[in-house]
Amino acid sequence: MRLAWIAGLLLMVHQMNTPDNLTISHQGQTVAIVNRADLTTPLFGVPIIDENKYNQFIETLNQKIYHEPVNAVLNDHGGIVPGEAGYKLYRKKFREEFTSYLYANGSKELDVPLLPINPKVDSELLSHIRIQKIGQYVTYFNKNNKNRTHNIILAVDAINNSVVFPGEKFSFNQVVGKRTESKGYMRAPVIVKGEMAEDIGGGICQVSSTLFNAIDSAGVQITQRYSHSKKVPYVPPGRDATVSWYGPDFSFKNIYNQPILIRAKTIGGMVVIGIYSSDVINYKPRKISSQN
Repeated sequence: MRLAWIAGLLLMVHQMNTPDNLTISHQGQTVAIVNRADLTTPLFGVPIIDENKYNQFIETLNQKIYHEPVNAVLNDHGGIVPGEAGYKLYRKKFREEFTSYLYANGSKELDVPLLPINPKVDSELLSHIRIQKIGQYVTYFNKNNKNRTHNIILAVDAINNSVVFPGEKFSFNQVVGKRTESKGYMRAPVIVKGEMAEDIGGGICQVSSTLFNAIDSAGVQITQRYSHSKKVPYVPPGRDATVSWYGPDFSFKNIYNQPILIRAKTIGGMVVIGIYSSDVINYKPRKISSQN
């Protein structure tokens, strides 16, 4: 048994060090080892790249090294936290390197060629679109309800610093994501078919409703909104926006000539959402009533 294990190990080492392998590294670490035969098909004695195998390999390699860019954001004090560029596999360059290896002899070592990905929102853009407040709305909640308060804070954090470019749509469900226990959401009161119940994520409809009124006050085009089947205490009748992962969503479209920035926060028992943009935006504000 021991001899068989040693033999298997030696075979693995031999395969990894065979002179025909392409060893691919990223940041000093080996991320893949591939042989010509793994990704080619012989045609009249000449190796030809098997596109299906090659593309599968490329997708796997890209997933291993992909680094998502990070947008610039505003911190709690209004200061700009710079973004961070990401990168992905430079497919064209890798293809050239692989082709060179394919029709040469022996092994080859290759650092993964990278293509930078700039953040969608950088510090310069953010500095321009934080200037002018074009809408705002405030709602109130009972901060002694710990679970509901916790859910509200999570949803507020999820939409804070969102930037919606001209012509783009914003979906509350897409941005906040599915409300699950693994993401920290707790059970709290919700309205289901006109009746009060408890469910994971209870309370986030106050965030979507506050956002709806803030966006509406800025004159932005609402593309999807539904009211609860029962009156809610935090907004006037007909001014709510219920959301559910498998049901209704709240969404809007930026019809203006400039990006808009969502600034959301909780202060004590308040949800405060402001909508901002640059000083050259052409917008038509609306007067929205609030709940006393």
